[in-house]
Amino acid sequence: MSTLKAGDKAPVFSGLNEKEETISLADFAGKKLVLYFYPKDMTPGCTTQSCNLRDNYDVLLKQGYEVLGVSADSPKRHQKFIGKYDLPFSLLADEDHTVLNAYGVWGPKKFMGKEYDGIHRTTFVIDEKGVIEEVIGKVKTKEHFEQIVA
Repeated sequence: MSTLKAGDKAPVFSGLNEKEETISLADFAGKKLVLYFYPKDMTPGCTTQSCNLRDNYDVLLKQGYEVLGVSADSPKRHQKFIGKYDLPFSLLADEDHTVLNAYGVWGPKKFMGKEYDGIHRTTFVIDEKGVIEEVIGKVKTKEHFEQIVA
């Protein structure tokens, strides 16, 4: 789905997080960023993925990474998700799909024979200069941390 690849400049973005504060790519200048796109708060796969990153968050920080999740859920729903699962990182609410489209992760999907538009679970590892180091398109929700640091 995404046409972005390692070596590409990460698309600039800006949006509201769970506290309705504006978060942008520029906030992470000089830091490595794990930018992960996931379909929906409170669903089994997304919860497993987010909790895997939560459980390894300290290691990611020690290795110089910040973490930011993105879905089309509202700031209020993100707040509930963070509260319920004690997530230590911010979640970006991209209700109008601006960031999803910029990163090429919104598009046709199939589930149980039905076709619909949705978010393709994808993670971008972005370096300190805003360049994409890695695109993880086949995310393993239970081992996502290992995929990032491998």
